[in-house]
Amino acid sequence: MSRRAHISQKIAFSLLFLSTVFVVIPVVAILVFIVKNGVGAISWEFLTSYPRAGMKQGGIFPAIVGTFYLVFGAIAVSLPIGVLAAIYLNEYAKDTLLTRTIKLAIVNLAGVPSVVYGLFGLGLFVVFLKFGTSIVAGSLTLAIMGLPVIITTSKEALSSVPKQFREVSLSLGATRWQTVRHVVLPNAISGILTGAILSIARAAGEAAPILFTVAAFYLPKLPRSVFDQAMALPYHLYIISTQIPNISKQTQYGTALVLVGLVFILNLVAIVIRSRFRKKKKW
Repeated sequence: MSRRAHISQKIAFSLLFLSTVFVVIPVVAILVFIVKNGVGAISWEFLTSYPRAGMKQGGIFPAIVGTFYLVFGAIAVSLPIGVLAAIYLNEYAKDTLLTRTIKLAIVNLAGVPSVVYGLFGLGLFVVFLKFGTSIVAGSLTLAIMGLPVIITTSKEALSSVPKQFREVSLSLGATRWQTVRHVVLPNAISGILTGAILSIARAAGEAAPILFTVAAFYLPKLPRSVFDQAMALPYHLYIISTQIPNISKQTQYGTALVLVGLVFILNLVAIVIRSRFRKKKKW
């Protein structure tokens, strides 16, 4: 390697390192700021009791439970549909104008503002299908919002599986579906779970979609069915930060810290599962 090429390589590595630092520093600063201001509010009572005194006292237990319901409801709907759609587009659909248009639409849907999904969910699930403001309406809205990410990442994961795997399986007499099920999917599962992780993080932190479809200002009891309203951490944080006067900053940041911690725990579980599948890869 010439001296000039060596210098160019060092400059490139330095720029990449600085770019990484510029991305990491703000994230770390935000986390430190939230932890510093909110850790004092974290207690067993704060995590397991209901709000009281006009939201100024008590805990956030109903909001935590409601967030879990919404996230798991959204993933239960969006993950299988998204993976099946990705399988069809990657393994079965021919390269036509229609499929190219569908793929472009999926990519564009990933950039649609969340408030638009909220209005769509309000019109379709709450009004037209008459689900009302309920967990099922909120979960379905979040599921639709997460579909583009899951489809895109799943399709890329399926595309990354070498074509030789498919050719060998088909040459041994397996059908196309058997090849997809027993050869392609096991080797693409880690990438598919990456899409699920991104979808979980977005579903847990969105306030606009649930504002129109499920979120309640305050509920004195936990929801008993999927057709009940529910409190949720993102909307609860918005309410106590903008609508409740004279509430302590510690409570606000404590709620934000719980939300960040919840997203972290859900992502950590998904990452552990993905790592175990990745270890089973044979290539």
